[in-house]
Amino acid sequence: MERVLLTGPAPATGPAPATAARTVIGLRSDAVLTVTDEALVVTGPLCALRLRELPASVRAVVADLAAGEHTEEDIGAAVVAGDGLPALLRLHLTLRRLDAEGLLDHTLTADGLPLVRLRPVGRGRTELPPAPAADAPVKLSRFALAQVREGRLTVTAPGSHLRVELAPAAAALLGALADWTTPAGLGTLPGLPETGQALRLLGAAGLLAAGGPGDDAEAQEPSQALWEPSDLWLHARSRGPMTVTEYGGTYPGAGRFEPLPAVPPARSTRTVALPVPDLAAVARQDPSLTEALESRRSVREHDDAAPVTDVQLGELLYRAARCRQTFTGSDGQELADRPYPSGGAVHELEIYPLISHCAGLDPGLWHYRTDRHALELVAEAGPATDALVRGARDGALMESDPQIVLLVAARFGRVMWKYRTVAYPLLLKHVGVLYQTVYLIGAAMGLGVCGLGGGDAADFAAATGLDPRTEGSVGELVLGSRPAVLRHPSGVPVIAGPDIEGIEGEERP
Repeated sequence: MERVLLTGPAPATGPAPATAARTVIGLRSDAVLTVTDEALVVTGPLCALRLRELPASVRAVVADLAAGEHTEEDIGAAVVAGDGLPALLRLHLTLRRLDAEGLLDHTLTADGLPLVRLRPVGRGRTELPPAPAADAPVKLSRFALAQVREGRLTVTAPGSHLRVELAPAAAALLGALADWTTPAGLGTLPGLPETGQALRLLGAAGLLAAGGPGDDAEAQEPSQALWEPSDLWLHARSRGPMTVTEYGGTYPGAGRFEPLPAVPPARSTRTVALPVPDLAAVARQDPSLTEALESRRSVREHDDAAPVTDVQLGELLYRAARCRQTFTGSDGQELADRPYPSGGAVHELEIYPLISHCAGLDPGLWHYRTDRHALELVAEAGPATDALVRGARDGALMESDPQIVLLVAARFGRVMWKYRTVAYPLLLKHVGVLYQTVYLIGAAMGLGVCGLGGGDAADFAAATGLDPRTEGSVGELVLGSRPAVLRHPSGVPVIAGPDIEGIEGEERP
């Protein structure tokens, strides 16, 4: 099907007559209409809708909507003229079915040119509100996101299954709605003869703020005011499968890029093999899961007189993150098995121990080779690694440098090759389960662990030389030996008092 794109120069003259503006509907431009004797089949990104036993006039209208856009009044009149009033009900039911499956566009046009198009990106009905009164307060939502998609300016609200596409002539509307105004105050913008109808389309997409200058819900209601736009967007997109075109394991990278291997290439020629623990002996000596859970604490003090050893670090990494095996999935992607769970077995996380004080290992930034249970040197200790140590020390509220910082990085392409929309939230879940795995093993071993709520990805990129959009830091934990005061004579680490969770995800004894 062909549609006039929302591109091209804005009219150089003043506003067009108001009578030239119309709101029309049509099948979305990426839908395909297949005509058979038995049915019409409309196939879109989300579904294939089969329409059976339609009156001839309704079939003709659906074909017309596939070829162009028309007002509902015009197509209604055509149906009544062809098959009478009874066919009008079939038309309305057919349009509701098309709309519910995200197959209809609503477009404000002037002199036949599209200005504002309301386009579905997910499933759900399109409810067009009435045009706001001339003195009604209106403003663009602070959560609105403007993007360029396929050469078009689009605006979307989090949680909405609709987006608005603006022609250059209508783009000025966004600037005019940056603060509270009214339709009368907006007047008639150059190139946009009908602001009231444009506001209807923006309102249907959830792009207008509620309230007014003295009653701004987005600024005053806790359910809205406490959200940062980026946080609400991440939440809404990852938890709203009906509001996006593609969700989950849709393989957006397949056919375009080769999937990344389960284990990255070697980072250095300088490697150190780590001791392999005897898991049978470990199982006999470990406290129970309940004891590990109950004794787990975030520890911010390390015993530098008796620092963590290479044997202890090796045991922790072996038990928490080693690659037990790799295998090829049915989709051709190389997958991995590690001690902690990972969606689709993609295991995109890598651990970089940043060592300041560890018996048996030199200071510096190392990478843990999960397949070989070895460390490879990434960067000697220096200004770049000092910045990472300093950031971890400040983030953990420690008075001295942590003995080890476990920097957690993600090879983003491992997840994004397969998953769309949920890729980044999924890898954050993986960071969480890795945190808990390290915490529990650290508690069982009597080590001090403290997970951090944030870090500096730019510092990590500077120290490693990695492209931060290819592999970047997504988590940090500090690791060290527990001071003697935090040990029970039995050897089980204890800390008096309850945990207190801080806003950075830290805990204090």
